Amino acid sequence: MSDAGAEARGAAVLSVDIRRKVYGIGGAEPVEAVRDLAFSIGEAEIACLIGPSGAGKTTTLRILLGLDPAYDGSVVPDPASAGIGMVFQEPRLMPWRTVEQNVRLALPRAERGRDLDSLFESLGLAPWRSRYPRALSLGMARRVALARALALKPRILILDEPFVSLDDASAAALRAIVVDSVTRAGMSVLMVTHNVAEAIEMADRLLLLSARPASLVATIALDQPRADRTRIWADETRHDLAIRYPGIIAA
Repeated sequence: MSDAGAEARGAAVLSVDIRRKVYGIGGAEPVEAVRDLAFSIGEAEIACLIGPSGAGKTTTLRILLGLDPAYDGSVVPDPASAGIGMVFQEPRLMPWRTVEQNVRLALPRAERGRDLDSLFESLGLAPWRSRYPRALSLGMARRVALARALALKPRILILDEPFVSLDDASAAALRAIVVDSVTRAGMSVLMVTHNVAEAIEMADRLLLLSARPASLVATIALDQPRADRTRIWADETRHDLAIRYPGIIAA
């Protein structure tokens, strides 16, 4: 484990420089949500954004997705052309559509007839293609949400607390599926999480944010290959980070 600068592994596929984001400008009590937050995501890299509750992580995601243009700074490339796929914390499936229909409707109309057999197989969803969301557990519903994003073949996948509220077995299975899927596709990932243990398990780098207004406190490169990340190594890594960044990483 080592501290690393803003540079990511390989060429940057996304560069973020949010100099300032303020809510309620001109009002009685403006709130500065983000200040001088700059980082990049490298090609085929998994990076995890970690910070205290209310630090500005959701605001940052909205800016990255192009949903909030009212800020000082830049996101390169423009979110509209960056090839971003998004998986929200809530699956947001249409209950009147089957699993397969939920996935296909996310595609451009001209691609909705595309062969998705390998995608459904890789996510363990093949037996569920004709089922409706009401028949799914939360873990399976999140697999469908992941399939919907992956079907678009994004260059960058953004995950917002994708494993929260899952039992340990379901979360572990979904983490493995995510890592396997993005590794095979060679895509980059930015994941927001409060779960430091899962970030240490999955990420190439941790991006540590301060309390509001959010700024980058440190980037931590996790040099240990994922296949060699033992429980002991993960616990020692978390303990070291908790000592070095007590306001961000809980002991």
